[in-house]
Amino acid sequence: MNVPSPRVAVVGGGPAGLMAAEIARAAGCQVDLYDRMGSVGRKFLLAGKGGLNLTHGEAFADFVSRYRERQPEVEAWLRDFDADALRAWALGLGVETFVGTSGRVFPSDLKAAPLLRGWVRRLRSQGVSFRMHQSLQRIEFTPNDGLRVHLGTQWGAHAAQFDTVVLALGGGSWPQLGSDGNWTTWLALAGADVSPLAPANGGFELDWSAPFKERFAGAPVKPVRLQWLDAQGRTQERQGEFIVTSQGVEGSLVYAASADLRDRIAQDGHADIVLDLLPDRAQADLANALARPRGKRSIGEHLRRAAKLEGVRAGLLFEVATLEERADPARLAARIKHLPLRLLRTRPLAEAISSAGGVRLEGLDENLMLRARPGVFCAGEMLDWEAPTGGYLLTACFASGVRAGRGAAAWARLRAA
Repeated sequence: MNVPSPRVAVVGGGPAGLMAAEIARAAGCQVDLYDRMGSVGRKFLLAGKGGLNLTHGEAFADFVSRYRERQPEVEAWLRDFDADALRAWALGLGVETFVGTSGRVFPSDLKAAPLLRGWVRRLRSQGVSFRMHQSLQRIEFTPNDGLRVHLGTQWGAHAAQFDTVVLALGGGSWPQLGSDGNWTTWLALAGADVSPLAPANGGFELDWSAPFKERFAGAPVKPVRLQWLDAQGRTQERQGEFIVTSQGVEGSLVYAASADLRDRIAQDGHADIVLDLLPDRAQADLANALARPRGKRSIGEHLRRAAKLEGVRAGLLFEVATLEERADPARLAARIKHLPLRLLRTRPLAEAISSAGGVRLEGLDENLMLRARPGVFCAGEMLDWEAPTGGYLLTACFASGVRAGRGAAAWARLRAA
């Protein structure tokens, strides 16, 4: 007698969902992958628009430290599927990778589309069924008969029966690409422990003057050193670059501090940062250079000649420095090296690169199955963890997909036995 293969539904076609589908299919399960968009991996493609930062080449101990308070849980996933495993997996799809000067790892062609096309092609050849334009409405929990998944399409609603379900529904950033965070309400009602979604790796708002905003919105600020307080009140410092926007600031240097800054705003109503506009110049050297006679030159021209400070960095200085500070070379040098800015609000979640919050890991077992709803697994950005940009987000999404796919396959086989 032929025993039917265990049936696994994967809902969500991002990296976590696709990886869960691959793992479950390799374990002998029949896998149907659903996505409400017309194609999978849309946010993945967007991430690769400027060169796909797939993972990071730093040592494992440093790598796992990027996951903050969730390090113990994410580290467990990464011990099963780490940065090296991800690079080997990509090579299996014919995509070679290289480590850039910053330690970030990229495909040799810097593109996401060839990797995604090859991956989908391989999954189809392995027997994964792709079912597009189908959005998850609810899951009916029937302990004796498995799980009944209710889906909506433009042609109406329908339901399908599965032994287990992997949810990889994403967070709430870039909702136009498929992840709108609407699942938080019904999944919480179904018994999941869900933390509210919040922006991660996003920008912040502050009140620029109208002339500064009009002149410098969109300008990159580099190099510059950023100083801020972390959750424990300790001073943190990092050098890099960010972008001035009409509303405030964004960019890689800001994203590196965004979790601490977001939490500080939630706690205090604002977050204070300090910029060193000339990180490669000593304050005493600057003071001596600025003390030279400037004759009839404007202060702006004097700054350009004596300190090589111009453009948006000079604009930032004038935005903050008082007239008294501008007239005193020692005080002006001190302000260049210690320029305070007060961030007032986070930019909306929809604009952020990723999300914080989601399904709390305490409500999941070690295989990422919901304790409150056996047979339902969760993976990817919908889980309550966050990481900075630099390949850490993608790597943990892949690794969580591996963990959830293995767990779902084992559960489905147990039910089908």
